[in-house]
Amino acid sequence: MHIRIGTRSSRLALWQAEYIQQLLQASDITSELVLIETKGDQILDRSLSKIGSKGIFTQELEDQLRSGAIDIAVHSAKDLQSSLPADLSIIAFTERERANDVLVSRNGSLSLTSGQAFTIGTSSTRRVAMLRHYCPHINVVDMRGNLQTRLRKLDDGQCDALLLAYAGVHRMAYDELIAEHLPISEFTPAVGQGSVAIEAADTLSLDKLTQVRSLTNHEPTEACLKAERAFLRRLEGGCSIPVFALATWVGDEISLTGGLISLDGTDMLRETFIGPPAQAEQLGHDLAEALLTRGGDEMLQMIRAAL
Repeated sequence: MHIRIGTRSSRLALWQAEYIQQLLQASDITSELVLIETKGDQILDRSLSKIGSKGIFTQELEDQLRSGAIDIAVHSAKDLQSSLPADLSIIAFTERERANDVLVSRNGSLSLTSGQAFTIGTSSTRRVAMLRHYCPHINVVDMRGNLQTRLRKLDDGQCDALLLAYAGVHRMAYDELIAEHLPISEFTPAVGQGSVAIEAADTLSLDKLTQVRSLTNHEPTEACLKAERAFLRRLEGGCSIPVFALATWVGDEISLTGGLISLDGTDMLRETFIGPPAQAEQLGHDLAEALLTRGGDEMLQMIRAAL
């Protein structure tokens, strides 16, 4: 069996695709990487919220899935839009890496809790809003590009630190640049952060689908991400909406914490629901409904009007 794996061409995207290759090698499967450039890779002079969040890092890969040029597409799970087209589906989620955000800097003494004013670069509306909420003394500048590009901008003096997902920093072996691990209780991550997702078209043969899923899918992570993605889907969130959620296992049940924060960081809604893994998607839906009835609907309207 031979699998054609579609991926973006950044070093982190290639790490993820090669990781999937390694998992597939556990069986008698050969594979090749097909590099595809997305709109999100091409447009770097505008913030994500200004170029539209729907499929910004996935559309071109999905086109190749439909055409049959590739068998599967590999994504950071957090880059996937909340609702997929009817002819596409996620067939696997890899075991999740630590999901928290980290402060990355050449100055290891920097800390968000020190009260010191400095400049952080990030392209995430969620991170910007949380910084405004918890750390109003911090200056924030928009910082687009892959990890290596952002580090070059850091070294050029465009900012003093970056706010990034631990998973990407660790996978690129930049752990020595981590100045601070941010608490998940405050800086709750984006939906799917830390896991690699595999997407396929409904036309993928059953034997390929079965093999790929059996070799790459981590069921405990999958249950958590089903809850998180159901939450995001009900809120109709995307890359430009400051929504956050993290599901974890507590004994035999899933604990899902999710919320929404205004763009200026003034208002934040956060709830935690617990339920059985068999009802993971219902759990996410119910948590979203609870937030909407508490004022989340009005907050989302204000966010979308401002973007």
